Amino acid sequence: MKTSNIENMKRIFLLCAAALCLTVVHAQEPLTLSLATCREMALGHNEDLQRADNAVRQAELDKRIAFAAYLPKFDAMAMGTYMFPDLDMMGMELQMHGMYLAGITLMQPLYTGGKIRAGNRLAEIGRTSMQENRRKTRMQVLADADKAYWNFIAVAWKVRMLEAYKTQMDSLYRQVETSLAAGMATENDLLRIRTKQSDIRYQWQKARNGANLCRLALCNVIGCPLETQIVPTDTVVHVAPVAPMDTDISQRPELALLRKQVEAAEQQVKVARADMLPTVGLSVGYSYFGNIKMNGMTQDANGNAFPYTQRFNDGIGLVMASVSIPIFHWGENQRKVKKAKLDVENARLDLQQNTRLLSIEAQQAVQNVMDSYRLIETAELGATEAGDNLRILRDRYLNGMCTLTDLLDAQSQWQQAESNLIDARTQCKIYETEYLRVTGRLE
Repeated sequence: MKTSNIENMKRIFLLCAAALCLTVVHAQEPLTLSLATCREMALGHNEDLQRADNAVRQAELDKRIAFAAYLPKFDAMAMGTYMFPDLDMMGMELQMHGMYLAGITLMQPLYTGGKIRAGNRLAEIGRTSMQENRRKTRMQVLADADKAYWNFIAVAWKVRMLEAYKTQMDSLYRQVETSLAAGMATENDLLRIRTKQSDIRYQWQKARNGANLCRLALCNVIGCPLETQIVPTDTVVHVAPVAPMDTDISQRPELALLRKQVEAAEQQVKVARADMLPTVGLSVGYSYFGNIKMNGMTQDANGNAFPYTQRFNDGIGLVMASVSIPIFHWGENQRKVKKAKLDVENARLDLQQNTRLLSIEAQQAVQNVMDSYRLIETAELGATEAGDNLRILRDRYLNGMCTLTDLLDAQSQWQQAESNLIDARTQCKIYETEYLRVTGRLE
């Protein structure tokens, strides 16, 4: 019996260990990521975008709330009272022991000086503004996702390039070591190569550290666990000129928000002016009361006194129209209107100023894209020439036609040219995304 229990415990332990191993293996499985997937995951994870969605829904509710001001309002009330002592009313007692009152009221505003209409217009402006704000937030999320993705690819490429550089240097070290054994090289040559190898290892480790930081930033953007290993699918960057670029910012959500700010300020002037105008309302109600007693003494035909009680249970209706006219408030309402008009002027000044700034931002974005195209052409030419020069000098060195210094310089130039090309291509993709964002075309 004891042996059976031990065997069962062993099986349970082995099953748990196997499950744990499978979980670890699954957790360490790398994530294959394309730019499109990166964008999709970033949009689904970003908290700012989720808050913007909530703000749009809140604005929809505000619009419905504002529209309700047009409609009549129904209210109901009920009240019970127990009053003591009884009231003496000309020799009679008014008794309210458990008196009750219930009723309903309907109130309909007929004219409010335009305040309800302005409130509805403000709610509509708020809804449109929140939609534009969501669009702005979405563009920023996409721009951040693209930047994190291409930065990670750039550093990952530099790591691979440095690994190739390291392989070249290791091969050169073996060649020089062989030449040294044959008396065709010196110890100084090997020392110089070891120094170069140490420098390459330093750069490689630095690039690996940078790649890990970029991976963490990318994981944060797409909402993955920070320990997730990422394998990008875009191993080749295709850079094609964007369709004819311009500096039109008419689709920019920030510009739309500034215009809505002016419209909202104009509606606030109408709200302030409404306080100077009369308001008209209509009320309709019906109330029912009961359990009110009147106790007293009366006489019959023979003059004999006897007590009597009269109960009151009845309902009453009420229709009332009200008009309120502001006459003199020490200039308070006029000053509110003047203040609101100054807010309109400030909103227009903000629109004017920020329109210029947004136009400058668009021009800078176009300039950055055009400059990046030219940098790519220069970097590609430099990488081609550096590669050809390295190949030629490597052959010459093997044939004893150039010095080790020339070969090491050629390898350094090749490494720098490849690094420049990686930076130029990935930065161009970032600039293209930024251009689409600042012109309101990033979707």
